[in-house]
Amino acid sequence: MNYNNLTTRHFEGALAAGVLTGRGVRRGAAGGRSQGTWVQFDMRIDSSKPVQTLEAVRFLAFACPHVIAVSDWIAQTALGREAKPVLPESVQSLRERFDVPIEKLGRLLIVEDAWIAAVSSPYRP
Repeated sequence: MNYNNLTTRHFEGALAAGVLTGRGVRRGAAGGRSQGTWVQFDMRIDSSKPVQTLEAVRFLAFACPHVIAVSDWIAQTALGREAKPVLPESVQSLRERFDVPIEKLGRLLIVEDAWIAAVSSPYRP
């Protein structure tokens, strides 16, 4: 399979891959290894400001290069933004940006579900 430059860059150099631990970390995951796609997001939210903002985001994924690249891009793009249960960009826009084949759309929905689960998870002091 051929991947566009953005996909290749974020897959080969996934800067946001990893986990967060400690105070204030929220975690959410979706999918499963048996399904071929599993994604987890960890995020630290700054609650000291009037608008809760994302001060750190990491991800782990068992997935194809498209999903890993999209997850990395989301984690990097979300920094400093308001912590909302919506992706920084729509699934359809991400599909187009990363040139994800339509048959992989369900995998991007797993990324979205993991994001929503993380933002919505209870605060862990």
